[in-house]
Amino acid sequence: MTAKSDTFFAGPQPSARKSRPRRPPPVIDQDGNEVHVGRDPFGQDAFGRGGFGADPNFGQGFSGMAFGFGPLTRAQRFARIEALARLMDVAFVLPGTNVRYGIDGLIGLIPVVGDLLTTAISLWLVREARALGAPAHLIARMLGNVALDGVVGLVPFAGDAFDVVFRANMRNIRMLRRWMDKQPRMD
Repeated sequence: MTAKSDTFFAGPQPSARKSRPRRPPPVIDQDGNEVHVGRDPFGQDAFGRGGFGADPNFGQGFSGMAFGFGPLTRAQRFARIEALARLMDVAFVLPGTNVRYGIDGLIGLIPVVGDLLTTAISLWLVREARALGAPAHLIARMLGNVALDGVVGLVPFAGDAFDVVFRANMRNIRMLRRWMDKQPRMD
């Protein structure tokens, strides 16, 4: 009986067969292709982990990828840009009315700098649409909406009222959604 209890407390016994370290699952991009995560000359992988003797497991979640920095699916990318477009154009309701406005109209109240900042955010949304694979004619229409919103937005007060009514970001998201609905599912 003592032999059994001794082996129990002795810890794990070495097995005859050595187990290989488990390979993490492959990383798949939004087009369904496997992304080969290599290392740069400093020893860091594509996500900035590792290198110079750093702990490779630091900051990793249950899936083995760093929190919030893993590759996103098409649906996740679209949800992210849609949420930003809603924040920019229709996040708030004017009390006592049904008029919706976003931070685009608020930031635009700052002369020139506010309009340049909101135009830059809108251009980032168009860049993300291009990363989702939107065709050139759709990107051109989206850029036209951003340009119109940016130019008219430079006019003090009247431009801000135009921002509230025109909602360039929501127009762009609707156009992108219509295009994505016509595409075959890749997720």
